[in-house]
Amino acid sequence: MVELKDFELKIKGMDCPSCAMNVENAIRKLNGIAKINVDFIIGKAAIKYDPSLTNTSEIREAIEKAGYTALEDGKDDHEGSCSSCSTDIFEEKLPFWKQRNIRIIALSSLLLVLGLSIEYVRGTTALSHILFLFAGIISGYSIAKKGISSLLKKRLDMNFLMTIAAVGAFSIGYGEEGASVLYLFFIAEFLEDYAGERARKSIGALVKLAPDTASVIRDGKEVNVDIHDAKINEITVVRPGEKIPLDGFVISGESSVNQAAITGESMPVHKKTGDSVYAGTLNEHGYLEIRVSKRSQDTVLSKIVRLVEEAERKKSPTEKFVDKFARYYTPAVIFLAVSVAVVPSLVFSKTFDEWLYKALVLLVISCPCALAISTPVSMVSGITSAAKNGVLIKGGNYIEEMAKAKVFVFDKTGTLTEGRPVVTDTLEVNNYPAKEILEIA
Repeated sequence: MVELKDFELKIKGMDCPSCAMNVENAIRKLNGIAKINVDFIIGKAAIKYDPSLTNTSEIREAIEKAGYTALEDGKDDHEGSCSSCSTDIFEEKLPFWKQRNIRIIALSSLLLVLGLSIEYVRGTTALSHILFLFAGIISGYSIAKKGISSLLKKRLDMNFLMTIAAVGAFSIGYGEEGASVLYLFFIAEFLEDYAGERARKSIGALVKLAPDTASVIRDGKEVNVDIHDAKINEITVVRPGEKIPLDGFVISGESSVNQAAITGESMPVHKKTGDSVYAGTLNEHGYLEIRVSKRSQDTVLSKIVRLVEEAERKKSPTEKFVDKFARYYTPAVIFLAVSVAVVPSLVFSKTFDEWLYKALVLLVISCPCALAISTPVSMVSGITSAAKNGVLIKGGNYIEEMAKAKVFVFDKTGTLTEGRPVVTDTLEVNNYPAKEILEIA
């Protein structure tokens, strides 16, 4: 029996559950795919396959043909060499006002407002229609491109719905509504992307707990190296106020180390020669020399990030229902819209233009993008937010189960209390004033 292999890919270009479904469908068509899980929020696909029937090149090719970019973990420098670094959180972002989508929204807004103003003052004119057309083209180009692509691949999606609605509106003389449909849908997609980006950044907050570089002693000198280049048994130097870059054992020095990021315990722990330390923890005072015991991909922090990513792939019942719902919803809406446009005019001799308009309205109001994206974004945000606060949740299904819990059991220190003693009252003794007692203490 051939042993199945695991393969993990980063995939660029996914921005909604429909995209993840397209990738899954493209890969499932290959022979030898035993299991696949695609997460559009963290932009990854985890695949289990039979190497005797298919290979990684065919998988990547299938993804590329579906219209997305596949990047294998572990390529491009250190990217993917540990679970944390495979998250796209260090990618430099342009200032808000320089982002392409913001410029598209601004220009489309200007054209739409001008067109509506001219139409309000002078009535429908050729100029107003031209302005609406340009507003629709600018904001709807990417939408129409995705919609046509989904049609050619016989996997109709929301972009196709909006494209049909806009084209139909322009064709029956409602240019302002056609442009508005594309404009508002573009803004909706932009906001959904923003929500997904925030969820990805919540994972990034875990990664940022550890420094990018380590001070390592080589040939008797201190050199700064990327944490991925530090080797087991090398000596790394950590000064007061610095974060420990890698797991290891103290071989020289003493200090108090804040391990709250790893253990949840807020009180610093005294470390001396022979004690173990963890990547991402803070050396509060004292000089430490640490012998590295684990590579960056094997540290406790990296394992926590990996556990969080695996948890995000475990879908809750609600997520599974939404995925299934979205799969059949779009074709059903298109069929219903066609029926609304055609049946009344053919069977009841109603005016075709009137019912075509109503069919277009149905297409617009039936877009379920917010529903499709709300559940996975909520689950990812909940799992990563909990992880940042020291709570590891093993999947979205467990988040939903918490709603059924009637009793919660907590440990006290660091959970219900902060673990940081504070003075609440001062009692005067032997005629010493409270202020003087505090000064002595």
